[in-house]
Amino acid sequence: MTIRVLVAEDQAAVRAALVMILRAEPEFEVVGQAADGEEAVRLALELRPDVVLMDVQMPRLDGVSATREVVAAGAAQVLVLTTFDLDEYVYGALRAGASGFLLKDLEADTLIEGIRTVARGDGMLAPSVTKRLIGTFARPGRPAGPEARAAVAALTGREREVLACIGAGMSNGEIADRLEMAEATTKTHVSRILAKLRLRSRVQAAILAQDLGPDG
Repeated sequence: MTIRVLVAEDQAAVRAALVMILRAEPEFEVVGQAADGEEAVRLALELRPDVVLMDVQMPRLDGVSATREVVAAGAAQVLVLTTFDLDEYVYGALRAGASGFLLKDLEADTLIEGIRTVARGDGMLAPSVTKRLIGTFARPGRPAGPEARAAVAALTGREREVLACIGAGMSNGEIADRLEMAEATTKTHVSRILAKLRLRSRVQAAILAQDLGPDG
């Protein structure tokens, strides 16, 4: 199955390198390129790619705002690219519905696997900083509101267990092993959790789980 990708990056050299990597893979089709956030949104709405590779800092419209518009329109999954320094821009992109983020100094294989993962509807966070990201931005002081707590309380016991595992940064396979159930069952639970909590991505679920704290 072909995965259609839109590359949004304001630095021409970086954008060209990303496109070159993707075009070397038969399963990927680069359907468009954007040099700023406004162009990224316009092309995403027009082309409806499977995945948008979105730089965080771009002219005219930043990557956070662009991500919010793309996701709200249901135009594509968004995989954010960022520099090593994590900041509120990255957190804001995840809050806006991005399916995850990767660092710009990544290996080509990591980029390829990240796009595949996001295209499947799973979350993708740079492994080296997953816990750092959640620990930094979803710590006490960002408590979940009463509406979120009520929605989580309405989940089944098993769904709350799965949500806690998501918050710990565990993959579907790891959750299945931890809770002793089939991976397909795990995927079903994750889909139901997102639907019940009205979340756009697995990453948002992870952040919410951290916001709730150990007592849920």
